[in-house]
Amino acid sequence: MTDPLLALRPWESPEVTSWGRLPMNAVDRRTGALSLDGSWRFQLLPTPTATPVLAWSSLQVPGSWTTQDTDDLPQYTNFQMPWGEFPPTSPAANPTGVYEREVDVPAEWAGRRIVLQVGAAESVLLVHVDGRPVGVSKDSHLAAEFDLSDVVRPGERASLRLTVVKWSDASHIEDQDQWWHAGITRSVLLYATDPLRLTDVTVRTRCDGGLRVDCQVRDAGGTLPEGWYVTGELDGHLLTQDAEFERFKEEDGRVSDFLGEARLTTVVENVRPWTAETPALYALTVRLHRADGSLADTSHHRVGFREVEIRGRDLLLNGERVYIRGVNRHDFHPLTGRTVSYDDMRADLVTLKRFGFNAIRTAHYPNDPSLLDLADELGFYVVDEANIEAHDHAHEIADDPRYLGAFVDRVSRMVLRDKNHPSVIIWSLGNESDYGAGHDAAAGWVRRHDPARPLQYEGAAKLGWADPKVASDIACPMYAPLEDCVAHALSGKQTKPLIQCEYSHAMGNSNGTLADHWAAIESTPGLQGGFIWEFWDHGILQRVNDGRPAGRGGAGLYDNGVTAPGHRWAYGGDFGETIHDGAFIADGVVFPDRTPKPVMYEHREIAAPVRLAYIGGELRITNHQHFRGLEWLAAEWELSLADGGTPPASGRGHPHLASLAASAELPDVRAGESVAVPMPFTLPEDGGEAWLTLRVTTADEEAWAPRGTEVCVPQVRLRAAAPMVSVTPADSPVEVDEDGLLVHPLLTAAPVLSLWRTPTDNDELGGMAARWRAWGLDTLERKVVGVRREDGNVTVVAEYATLAGAVRHEQVFTPVEGGVRIDETAQLPAALVDVPRVGSVFETVAGLDVLEWYGQGPWESYPDRSGGAPVGHHSLPVDELFTPYLRPQESGGRHGVRRFTLSAPDATGFAVALDEPRQVTVTRYRAGDLAAATHHDELVPRPGCVVHLDAAHRGLGTASCGPDTSPGYLIPAGTHRWSWTLRVL
Repeated sequence: MTDPLLALRPWESPEVTSWGRLPMNAVDRRTGALSLDGSWRFQLLPTPTATPVLAWSSLQVPGSWTTQDTDDLPQYTNFQMPWGEFPPTSPAANPTGVYEREVDVPAEWAGRRIVLQVGAAESVLLVHVDGRPVGVSKDSHLAAEFDLSDVVRPGERASLRLTVVKWSDASHIEDQDQWWHAGITRSVLLYATDPLRLTDVTVRTRCDGGLRVDCQVRDAGGTLPEGWYVTGELDGHLLTQDAEFERFKEEDGRVSDFLGEARLTTVVENVRPWTAETPALYALTVRLHRADGSLADTSHHRVGFREVEIRGRDLLLNGERVYIRGVNRHDFHPLTGRTVSYDDMRADLVTLKRFGFNAIRTAHYPNDPSLLDLADELGFYVVDEANIEAHDHAHEIADDPRYLGAFVDRVSRMVLRDKNHPSVIIWSLGNESDYGAGHDAAAGWVRRHDPARPLQYEGAAKLGWADPKVASDIACPMYAPLEDCVAHALSGKQTKPLIQCEYSHAMGNSNGTLADHWAAIESTPGLQGGFIWEFWDHGILQRVNDGRPAGRGGAGLYDNGVTAPGHRWAYGGDFGETIHDGAFIADGVVFPDRTPKPVMYEHREIAAPVRLAYIGGELRITNHQHFRGLEWLAAEWELSLADGGTPPASGRGHPHLASLAASAELPDVRAGESVAVPMPFTLPEDGGEAWLTLRVTTADEEAWAPRGTEVCVPQVRLRAAAPMVSVTPADSPVEVDEDGLLVHPLLTAAPVLSLWRTPTDNDELGGMAARWRAWGLDTLERKVVGVRREDGNVTVVAEYATLAGAVRHEQVFTPVEGGVRIDETAQLPAALVDVPRVGSVFETVAGLDVLEWYGQGPWESYPDRSGGAPVGHHSLPVDELFTPYLRPQESGGRHGVRRFTLSAPDATGFAVALDEPRQVTVTRYRAGDLAAATHHDELVPRPGCVVHLDAAHRGLGTASCGPDTSPGYLIPAGTHRWSWTLRVL
């Protein structure tokens, strides 16, 4: 007999979105449910129609089979499909997983309605019980429920089979920038309800305390029994039946024998409104009663009182215009792929909260429902995005009537599931799927069902940021040039809030000009923020010996972005796939182990709740929040003096840096306001450069941070540095060899000109690296054209040939007490514009393992990404300076360095003083070492240090996917000068 589910061939029928699947709803069914997670019998078939064999292996549910030692491995593509068939066709070679296990149905469920819930299956799910067909579902990121009441018997054992087909017509609209996985990726539950049950609960709130709860009721027998009623309780306060609604139902003829409706209302006195800063939640319990008062069903919810509206070109929460400091987030884990635990999701949000983010876009599908529970609790604004992306075939699919049902199905089911979460403030119709009738149809459904939230869709908005006719209430472009955004806001034609759905692409060493973006956003009415792409580097932990994912057994094999020996972070192409998009999957603000990248500190200061300013001799503190006071914060002042001077009595620190700390009492200042505060220290007259830092921490335990967690470190300069003092020449000669290279006992390679950096991902994908290679900047050859000795000085002139013309480089070596001063000049021909760096590079002997520096730090910083690195004295082991971006590239630089020492444990080494703040990089790798490696397990650290001192260093930008750096961070042709002294300690 033909299986009716296979006869549907749902993997190639876009019109079939489900069969036998129950409607989505927002009723909480977790209490009392029977978990079916754990080990299942499993086999992987080559096609959906292949016959299962008798030999079974085992597999963990939830979990992708692509990360559990099967022959079907992960594959990464950005927008190209991993196979060539056109929609709606799927490939004939179509891995199909068959899961089986027995279920003992509780005897106490006799007379009840029994439901199976599969949290997520990628991409087509077929359900059988004891060989009988039950249903079909598509949509890899929403739960599917099936009524098993007619196919199982309480008190008996049933055999459950879940068949998951990897590829389908639906894959064409799940073409997201992520790894392709397959399997049952979220929890499987079995639960029971009374035949008389709640079928949906819809919560509406106002920020003044108004609450409305709409309930729908059905009975398994069809006709509703007489006398049922609904009650509600909010934190012990009873809700009342809405009499006006009851009269309206009767007058409108809405009384039904099959579907019952009830409305409960109340107004909460002295309500605590919900915001991302103050996520106050109330416990709501809805109860369904039979006529005799006995309890038939219950649903629990957490309610946040808030309102969202668009007024003019402003998005308002509770009447307040709020900045959206967002990030795009996938469900991802480096060991389990798409399967993410509650603890992992909480750790994701805690990390984001600690670095100043207040918003999440669920890219590009509804995330695990627990994420929204956590967003409600911890405080995040969420753009909830439907599982629709037809990137490779967007134009064909957007208006294809065969996919119309799938569009509406996916959007409407997301709204039905997530509508009661206060964190969800915007619905998104999907991502990068052009714009067509399918989007308009889905938008119409949402506007009817939930008029309380705005809609966004980049594909519609790109047709016209101000067009009122498209299905987007928000202008939400991606990677729009900053100048275009500002021009639009100043044009007088703006009609909607402009909040970029993606900006500042975090691939590798990136996120240049992030501070510039926010300076423009905060100073330009009409600009309201955006979402960085993205949270994670999606590296999968891979066993190098066999090229397979480490899987669940890989726990503990990575730390701080670095994997244990024999393992590495895999990206596209590392699993043998021929169609892939390489390291483009590694574009997050955290590494795969959730270690923050340096950009996170940049964002933390941009989003700081406390701002510090020093203008005209007045010190001011600003509360830069929207709703909250500063009472939840504690702080400490720190005064740093450099360039000598008399240290304060209780000063501490470096010989060239005195610092003084004192507790700070933050003022009682309302959100958005500022106040002048007294200077906490008397500034010594002879202290040279002086900086005042306010180290702000949590005063008490927060849900996302223990007491004392650093929140931000705003800093102001009180006094500029004095001009560099001329050094007195010494009598000792400077030694140079026959090639005009400095001879020094602590250097293994003398300082020479460097115009090259190992290309960042932005350099490569933005096309700059190809131009630099064409010029020959990576293979410069030095030719000495003159060596002159005069009055103890040695002047060396060299030329470096490039295809854009010769570069003339002059070094003047002057002996000084304890060392040598080096004055350098580089003349770049007019055609040699926009080079990666201009500076010196040299190498040291082994054993100099600690860098101490005065400048910006302690983390990596670059000219267009330096706002999160305060000026001060910093010290780190050389091996910790390097940033292990998944594809080796330029990293580890420190911006604004005035001086540094490289020393051994016995304090021997050398000190370098720079003529002005410069970019300095100290690592164990030459640029060529990094360029030759594809992964960090291929790198061999050099025993000494490779040191770059840059007169100028190009900004990072985000050109891998978005705008390049701003013109002010480019290096022009012409003459560049820099000076430095090298002294033995």
